[in-house]
Amino acid sequence: MLNAYLTQTRRLLQNPPAPTNLYSSQDLTDFINLARGQLAGENEAVRVYASLSTTPAQRVYPFSSIDTSSVQGVDSVFNIKQITVAVAAGGQFVHNRSFQWFNLFFLAKAVPESGRPSAWAQFAQGTTGSLYLNPIPDDVYTLNLDTVCLPIPLVDDTTVEAIPYPWTDCVPFFAAYYAYMSAQRQADADKMFQRYEQFAQRARGMSNPSVLRKNFAQAPDELATNRLGVAPPSGGGR
Repeated sequence: MLNAYLTQTRRLLQNPPAPTNLYSSQDLTDFINLARGQLAGENEAVRVYASLSTTPAQRVYPFSSIDTSSVQGVDSVFNIKQITVAVAAGGQFVHNRSFQWFNLFFLAKAVPESGRPSAWAQFAQGTTGSLYLNPIPDDVYTLNLDTVCLPIPLVDDTTVEAIPYPWTDCVPFFAAYYAYMSAQRQADADKMFQRYEQFAQRARGMSNPSVLRKNFAQAPDELATNRLGVAPPSGGGR
């Protein structure tokens, strides 16, 4: 996939391969990986149904301890949407709380609760995020987590690409934006970023079904946009 990204980005930049190239392959590879990380974060394009085994008496778990091995090409978790805990009858929902609420009602207790986790909060942010549980696990429990992840950097053409189509169509535009920014060509960079946003919007529109569209990830709120006097995007929002 890396070679395809390099070819597409060079075409956008009208940048032939060495020795006449204006941007080196290493620079373009760096820009492509930057673009992939930003795209995956903004559009939540890499989703993994991950798992985490708790340790008795341990409340806090770094995101790095979450097992994402079920999907190839995933680097790290940086966002958690929902958590359930495995029980005999299937799964029990674990409620999400803001850390301020969690701190006030759980961490401030003189005598901490112990048992099966029923609430969680995130404290640290991004890939260094951490997960707080309450009650503090009194046994080994299996948590199933709906996570948003970053892809591993592409090193060569054999590296697995975790970003799915149609999001991959967006990457060359974002990479070209970085390339033009590095050359101080702001106007051209702005145009490439606009094209990236256009294709990201199209990718979301293609990924979300037309039936009950607002029930799906990052769908636009047509009522809110109409109140603001702005027409909603035809293909769905990001």
